[in-house]
Amino acid sequence: MTVKKGPITILVVDDDQVHRFMLCSLIKEWGWRCVEADDGVTAVAAVAAHTYDAVLMDVRMAKMDGREAFTRIQTIQPALPVIIMTAYSSVDDAVEAIQQGAHDYLTKPLDFDRLRLALMRAVDHQQVASRKQQPTAQLTDLETAIIGTSPPMQELLEMIGYVASTEATVLIYGESGTGKELVAEALHGNSERRNKPFIKVNCAALAEGLLESELFGHEKGAFTGAEKRREGKFVQADGGTLFLDEIGETSQAMQVKLLRVLQEQELQRVGGESTIKVNVRIIAATNRNLEEEVQRNAFREDLYYRLNVVMLTVPPLRARPSDIPQLIDHFAHKFAEKNRRVLERITSECMELLIGYSWPGNVRELENAIERGIILMRGTELTEKSLPLSLQKQAGKHLKNQPSTDDIDGGSIFAVEKQLILKTLEETGGNKSESARRLGITRKTLLNKLNRYEVG
Repeated sequence: MTVKKGPITILVVDDDQVHRFMLCSLIKEWGWRCVEADDGVTAVAAVAAHTYDAVLMDVRMAKMDGREAFTRIQTIQPALPVIIMTAYSSVDDAVEAIQQGAHDYLTKPLDFDRLRLALMRAVDHQQVASRKQQPTAQLTDLETAIIGTSPPMQELLEMIGYVASTEATVLIYGESGTGKELVAEALHGNSERRNKPFIKVNCAALAEGLLESELFGHEKGAFTGAEKRREGKFVQADGGTLFLDEIGETSQAMQVKLLRVLQEQELQRVGGESTIKVNVRIIAATNRNLEEEVQRNAFREDLYYRLNVVMLTVPPLRARPSDIPQLIDHFAHKFAEKNRRVLERITSECMELLIGYSWPGNVRELENAIERGIILMRGTELTEKSLPLSLQKQAGKHLKNQPSTDDIDGGSIFAVEKQLILKTLEETGGNKSESARRLGITRKTLLNKLNRYEVG
């Protein structure tokens, strides 16, 4: 695929000349270039000859309808986003096109705000797709702040590399404690805005009135206690990046105001009348499923689509257990240095326990556990005795459940271990992952032991 240079160009395909003229007029008003095609045949030929950022195409046309034209366009430029326009009577055609890979569909008569939003998403999507074709999409040294070599983390790092240099709005999804803020910092640090401010706002930490003032600023006297004008986070982040953490906790009223800023790149201070232009890239994060929130009317659909141009998912720690030893080593040395402790080794029992724990609180819980362990350790070894009580209890449970050597054929430690593994596998119905968790070892370690004892 050839990476397109020059102005953003939209191909409008419609056999209704008046409607086509109206659409191109709007697109030009929004600052983009518009190219017209009056039927599907012309559109396919245009895509074969030139590169576009998006296609806006009617379904019902006399000379090759939109569905067939879309199918042919896919074979020429598979990543080119195509938005289908349809009357209510032909929505099924549009849905079918979506299922086949069309980017979006709009129903006539068109809602112009919805049209502009759909085109903005399509253009941003194309920027990311173009970036993915470039072999230079790599992170700087900032990627070392994100620990992990497992396949899920390598995939995440690769996506950060692709997306960072674009202007696309990014929605980061992940459970609490997975490291969403680190991802946002990596996106900013590898973007063209890296030398401009990176401003963070926790939307869940402030009441609605305070959050509005925090984001947009306020004029002197706007409310009780507003003794002087204050610039909000949007203005502070001008030219840089604004990270809206826990965006799913905002109210419907605040969502409306955020949508306007994202669409228009302008705002008003609380109590103010003048409009302030800002140039800010938005990165948002949430631990909520916003698609479900939209379905139950708890989050605005238009804001969700505007935020979800690119979604990055940060995997929970349980989905990347191979990263845990590296994280343990990183945090142990970090906190040993911070607290002026001499750390010579982590005992194998401690390591096995840390690796085998489920970590419902994810990386944040692991980090806190290691910090506590380093602070409370005696001597120069990190042992399980200085870990949080919840982990120590798990260790005790494993010891309590271990069968007596009197009940085991043979007296060697290997026989004890083999019988314990077999007993645990029997209790879990042969589930190796669950057995490894109960035994306090990794699944890989369990498989190695099963191979050693020639157990299937």
